[in-house]
Amino acid sequence: MDFMALLGIGLLTGVTTALFGFGGGFVAVPVVVWADAALGPDAMRVAVATSALVMVVNAGFATAVTPRRTLAALRGGGPLLALLAAGAAAGAFAVRYAPAGPVRWAFLGYLALTIADLALRPGFLRPHPRPASRPAPRPRPAADTAAPARSPLPAVLGLPIGAVAAFLGVGGSVLTVPAMRRAGHPMRLATVLANPLTLVVTLPATAVSLSGTLDSAAAQAHAHLVGLVDLRAAGALLLGALPVIAVLRRRPPRIPDRAHAWAYLALLCVMTAAMAFAG
Repeated sequence: MDFMALLGIGLLTGVTTALFGFGGGFVAVPVVVWADAALGPDAMRVAVATSALVMVVNAGFATAVTPRRTLAALRGGGPLLALLAAGAAAGAFAVRYAPAGPVRWAFLGYLALTIADLALRPGFLRPHPRPASRPAPRPRPAADTAAPARSPLPAVLGLPIGAVAAFLGVGGSVLTVPAMRRAGHPMRLATVLANPLTLVVTLPATAVSLSGTLDSAAAQAHAHLVGLVDLRAAGALLLGALPVIAVLRRRPPRIPDRAHAWAYLALLCVMTAAMAFAG
């Protein structure tokens, strides 16, 4: 029954990955805490690690099936991607040594602050008007016609986003989507670009998690653990998620931008309630 429940919730992670840029972290963490409640305080560490693996696969698959013309918006984002990866590695190492209880409360507190920020501060639900277009520049010589690409986010944000995302097991989309939204990007583009950014964050976090261990007796008896990752839970979530991502990437629904933003905020509220009552 637990496997079937995880499979069904995997369908939801597929929807959140394709429509909201969540690689599965906000869904996977509360669910794995519930599924591995027998691990006691270690359930949160296992949930964060398992979430990272789920997000690597979901975000990687979503990125692979995204049109290249859309991903072209990331050209010029090399420094941002490097700092995201460095921050993620640091956050993944930190969570291995942090007390499990405070990590869970940090997860809840972070979600609550994010919800308040998105609801109250202008720029997400009520986006700022886009700046007026500038006059077209004079023609350049053929060798210099390509304008330098701009990163969708300032590179300096990469380190803190990566560290917080890996520490809490959230992938980074809850930081990158609002930031891109406030930079003037529509929700549809911001949520699509969140997937490759999530992939960069979760790759080093997953590598660190697979090399970790738990010392408790309950962990020793848990046959599905590899490092800190619950492979059984991860497999069930992915089995449900990947077909949904494939379908929604091929035929994405047309959602009005304002409704898309409200749905994103509502999903965060649901996940906060789920985590508050999990385990």
